[in-house]
Amino acid sequence: MKKILVIAIALVSVQAFAQPNQDRKQKNAMHRMHDLTPEEAATLQTKKMTLHLDLNEKQQAQVKDILLKNAEARKAKMDAFKAKKENGEFEKPTKEDRLKMMNDRLDHQIAMKASMKKILNETQFTKWEKVQAKMAHRGKKAKKGMHKKRMHGEKETKI
Repeated sequence: MKKILVIAIALVSVQAFAQPNQDRKQKNAMHRMHDLTPEEAATLQTKKMTLHLDLNEKQQAQVKDILLKNAEARKAKMDAFKAKKENGEFEKPTKEDRLKMMNDRLDHQIAMKASMKKILNETQFTKWEKVQAKMAHRGKKAKKGMHKKRMHGEKETKI
């Protein structure tokens, strides 16, 4: 009986230590991407897509243009958000603000999908859609985990 209890405690303690380490790895990867300039981020994403989708030179140039515009817009939004937060001007968005942000995000995704459909062939587009779906699922999973932490009163650790 003691052996089973010791094994159970060992498994629980290993599980408890393994989980936060995974969170740190994900946060470090996100911070590394945030430190890049829009040009660097667009170049890296284009190269990853070239490897995954086997893009030709023309496709690479077109995809890089789109990704660069997205990265620049994302960087501008992040900078504006940081400035508001530092100045103490940040307020929780209203229901209308959240609805507008969600509509804008979905409009952007629709436009991105349409532009990628023009650039990629059918096989490449199918692969790209699968990756996008996987990333969306991963994002939902991460949000769900953050929601659970907030519900249970756990603090998020910043590295």
